[in-house]
Amino acid sequence: MRSPLRRTRRNPTPTPVPPPGGAIAPRDGVRLAGAAFASVLLLAGCSSGGTGAGSAGRPVAAPAQDVLLQAAAAPGPDPFTASTVRNTARPSDPPRPPEGQRAREVTGSTPGLYGGTRAVGSCDVERQASLLTGDPKKARAFAEAAGIPEAGVADWLRGLTPVALRVDTRVTGHGYRGGRAAAHQAVLQTGTAVLVDQYGSPRVRCAGGNPLRAPAADRGGVYVGVPWDAFDPDHVVVVRPTGTVVTSLVIVNATDRSWIERRTGSDGEEDRKPAVEPSCDPDACTLDGSGTPDPDASGPAVPAPSTPDRSAPPEPVPPQDPPVPDAPTDPDPYTEPAPDPYTDPDTEPLPDPSAEPPVPPDGELPPEELFPPEPVPDQPDTFEAFEG
Repeated sequence: MRSPLRRTRRNPTPTPVPPPGGAIAPRDGVRLAGAAFASVLLLAGCSSGGTGAGSAGRPVAAPAQDVLLQAAAAPGPDPFTASTVRNTARPSDPPRPPEGQRAREVTGSTPGLYGGTRAVGSCDVERQASLLTGDPKKARAFAEAAGIPEAGVADWLRGLTPVALRVDTRVTGHGYRGGRAAAHQAVLQTGTAVLVDQYGSPRVRCAGGNPLRAPAADRGGVYVGVPWDAFDPDHVVVVRPTGTVVTSLVIVNATDRSWIERRTGSDGEEDRKPAVEPSCDPDACTLDGSGTPDPDASGPAVPAPSTPDRSAPPEPVPPQDPPVPDAPTDPDPYTEPAPDPYTDPDTEPLPDPSAEPPVPPDGELPPEELFPPEPVPDQPDTFEAFEG
């Protein structure tokens, strides 16, 4: 039976079929940006374009495809298999990023990105493998969409880890139509049971057995489908695979909000308490590294520290005068003039002939008046020698 949600070539703009239990709004002119959402179940833009798998294992970028909102329990359009979801408790939602940040990318090994129930896998992996390998055409289409060898589908599934999403996640999903896998862009609701690979990336949606890949490079388009109450386009994440293989994931226990370490490739039977738990409570931990600044957010900009340009030659340093030494506080004993060796300290200095004669004290006569000089007899200027 054909799905009533598929667009036919004869009627390119069919009247949308309301989902069971509710009506939907017309599509014309409605774009889900910010808080406005379109409630139309049109899948033509989501499922057209072939498999969408590139040679490098990533989907081929497509321009502005519609993005299907897929509720956690819904099988979705064109499921590969019946649901293999186990009845497990729904994990708690992580806190929203701080104001001014939008969740964009989260590394697959981030603690708290996934949740689950201790010792219970969110998907029945063996049943999933059995349903796919029992139909060769489906197995071939599944392997083509997942980018794995057709003969290795069952072993590849057994190497995945069953967990549940704790945040709305953008992916490239694949429906099974006409014997082939048809790619579409989708947002999976928090609580969706998925199988995760050894790089932390969701690879299978267990409610319909659909293979999952990374979202298209162009993440524009229109959201189509019925949005859930907590849906916010600004907080949809994209899981970025780790650069190396991870041996375990730290997830949140949905029953008691505790940390669980689940070995990758296990069904939960080896769950244990992490040897080193994250430093915050599971319900209080934000997804570290997932926030990107909102360009519209207000606030003072903090200038980044400047980095010197090492390619440019260094600027010349102007010459400086030599420093002036401080004056010595103590006199240098070697700088005092040496005493004159020819000066007798006990000899009175000779009188200066140009100086005035000293004035004697009152009541005293000068020495020349007290002792007048005696007359000196005249001496001949010449004399004759006595002859003997």
